[in-house]
Amino acid sequence: MTTPFQHEPGSATGPVPPPQCPAHATGTGPGGLRRLYGPEAEADPAGLYEKLRAEHGTVAPVLMHGDVPAWLVLGHSENLHMTRTPSQFSRDSRRWRALQEGTVAPDHPLAPVFTWQPVCSFAEGATHERLRGAVTDSMARIDTRGVRRHINRYSNRLVNDFCQEGRADLVSQFAERLPMMVMCAIIGMPEEYNDRLVQAARDMTRGSETAVASNAYVIGALDRLVQRRRAVPGEDFATWLVEHPAGLTDKEVSEHLRVVLIVAYETTTNLIANVLRMVLTDPRFRARLSGGHMTVPEAVEQTLWDEPPFTSILGRWAVGDTELGGQQIKAGDALIVGIAPANTDPVVRPDLSASMEGNRAHMAFSSGPHECPGQDIGRAIADVGVDALLMRLPDLELSVDESRLRWVGNFVSRHLVELPASFAPSPEQEIDAEPLPAVSRARSQADWEVASPSPTLPPPSTAAPAEPAPAAGPSAAPGSPAVLPAQRSGPPKLWQAVVRWWNGH
Repeated sequence: MTTPFQHEPGSATGPVPPPQCPAHATGTGPGGLRRLYGPEAEADPAGLYEKLRAEHGTVAPVLMHGDVPAWLVLGHSENLHMTRTPSQFSRDSRRWRALQEGTVAPDHPLAPVFTWQPVCSFAEGATHERLRGAVTDSMARIDTRGVRRHINRYSNRLVNDFCQEGRADLVSQFAERLPMMVMCAIIGMPEEYNDRLVQAARDMTRGSETAVASNAYVIGALDRLVQRRRAVPGEDFATWLVEHPAGLTDKEVSEHLRVVLIVAYETTTNLIANVLRMVLTDPRFRARLSGGHMTVPEAVEQTLWDEPPFTSILGRWAVGDTELGGQQIKAGDALIVGIAPANTDPVVRPDLSASMEGNRAHMAFSSGPHECPGQDIGRAIADVGVDALLMRLPDLELSVDESRLRWVGNFVSRHLVELPASFAPSPEQEIDAEPLPAVSRARSQADWEVASPSPTLPPPSTAAPAEPAPAAGPSAAPGSPAVLPAQRSGPPKLWQAVVRWWNGH
């Protein structure tokens, strides 16, 4: 099979129209390849994935912004293989042939996403181990109980801002603000928290014209933080990276802080918004939650299957010529981790209406050596934040017709614009005047799992494998049974009482 990418930006086929050009308004581009951007793709991404799956199978040729070609990996098992095999599919974007040939401009809208930086997420081998070790060691020093008190305090502070009004936009007034408040406290830059930082963080992943400027704003704030922590150490994540035995440079520290801040912010904002949307629009989902048949952590896990915070990630480049999903991948080709399509792969999930509570085999946080190291921080912010909001305002109702809800974004993430809600006005809650606890400590990383506990494994003789077994690929015999990802047990039903105690109620 020859490569379908007969069109390359700037090739003999002619100049590429800019993204704002009406030529980019249609869903297909040069060579008849489907675009992952533009009105059609953004209006119905799930429909686009199914068209691509029907046309190409588990790996599909697509066009990104500027009609830059890439491969979108749609299959669950194919995504697992790609993310777990760095010898074939590297995270080092400098391998990208389009960059080497200069056909992708430095100011491309997605430059903040793919531009190589001295961080663990772009490294492999010993360099990856050194940098990733500094991040995971520093995360292990976080006092999980202290951070949960931060989350609960900030959640109630945000609810106080609108509880007497009887109405609120749960995206702009809650989901977008809570993660940044918590992450700034963890990193050690609460004084930098402001609306501009929230806007910049959101802008960086949208592929907008101002994404590069927003990236520069965030980097500037983090560079100042690193300089302060070199001079005056604190009890925070930035200090721990600065002082780590791995000996990170100032640039390496600030870039890792950027990755942690932006990725945690974007994923958690979208996760909170998506969970709340399900609560307000799906009567069965809400009834199970309010009736005690489903806990908030279980609701979060279900949402990670149905509406993952990142729909896909541009983040793998072929080390050499290879094959994936029946497609011939050339050295230097770009590949996209298809998180949302992998979560709906009919091979592993033939019935999309079936409950996935307690099952963490989804691709929401990727997989392999580059799986998100801070995923339990995001889960904790969503678990405690949503629970605090629903405890304060149990009568929340959507104040507009569901058909009026709108999303924006690109193939990387899909962001709910607004979630207008109404409720009975209630008085402000007194916020504990005690100083917030420090985020440092010496507690087990497993403490993150109070709200989203790990399963109790069976004896060794019957234990299930830690990783989900690879799903049957598209070559499976017709009529063969679907291979579902390994199920994980859900949290205990005593969670409501435990989390209230944990949060200091």
